[in-house]
Amino acid sequence: MKIKNNQTLITAHYRQTDLESNIRSAFEKAGQQIKDYTDTESLDEFHIRGRAATRELARLGDLQKGMHVLDIGCGVGGPARMLAAEFGCVVTGVELVEEYCEAGNMITQQTGLSHMVKIKQGDMTELVFDDQMFDAVWTLHTIMNIEDKVKLFDSIFCVLKPGGVFALYEICAGVNSPPYFPVPWAGDASMSFLFKPDALRLSLNQSGFKELQWRDVSHKAIKWFQSIAKKRAASMKQSEYIESRKKRSRPGISLLLGSTAAEKSKNVFRNLTEDRIRTIFGVFQKPYE
Repeated sequence: MKIKNNQTLITAHYRQTDLESNIRSAFEKAGQQIKDYTDTESLDEFHIRGRAATRELARLGDLQKGMHVLDIGCGVGGPARMLAAEFGCVVTGVELVEEYCEAGNMITQQTGLSHMVKIKQGDMTELVFDDQMFDAVWTLHTIMNIEDKVKLFDSIFCVLKPGGVFALYEICAGVNSPPYFPVPWAGDASMSFLFKPDALRLSLNQSGFKELQWRDVSHKAIKWFQSIAKKRAASMKQSEYIESRKKRSRPGISLLLGSTAAEKSKNVFRNLTEDRIRTIFGVFQKPYE
């Protein structure tokens, strides 16, 4: 019952009514079309540092052409499409929120990547795949909503082939937690389950994984937010006014975060600078039998 209640809270938090049609309308209003996976970068890389972080994690995990990758908590599929287009991976995405699945599959079809990316509705804590099915599993900013992380890691371990990798880019608790709310993953503390970095690391090792990479990249996250603030300030200059108007017209993350998008982003930056949260890259391997 508790798990079902958590699923209800998570779905209600992320759900955006008529998301697919809203995305279509936003692009039409901006005079733009969805033809390439890069066209939706401003809204479908739903994590700190966006596509730069996605590429960094893929390289850190040594994801290669032809690998079958499971993307858990895939959102509307931005990282999955990038992984297919730039790294040649075949990706299966699992996402709890139905509206995200519908929008994600629409974008994937529009960008011509349906033969490489499939998004299915499902719960990442109840994976329904055969054992040893995937070469890699990855996730970006999703397990903050999962209370029983050991159960999740055990399930991921089962669906990985021997020698397969689990790559994650996650938010952990900082020294001065709890964080300020709301944030993109939670409106309040009732659905936020942040582990401290050492505890997250220990849980993965206890599930049988061998650690390959572990990096605290909080400093990069802070610099990213600072660079955004500088660009916004610079856009006020007359010489950059026209260009900034073009950038603002591009459909953005508010389509997913709703009317509180600015407040949530502001709190993430504050939480980072006050060491209430940290961002971590990790790559772990399932040992060969």
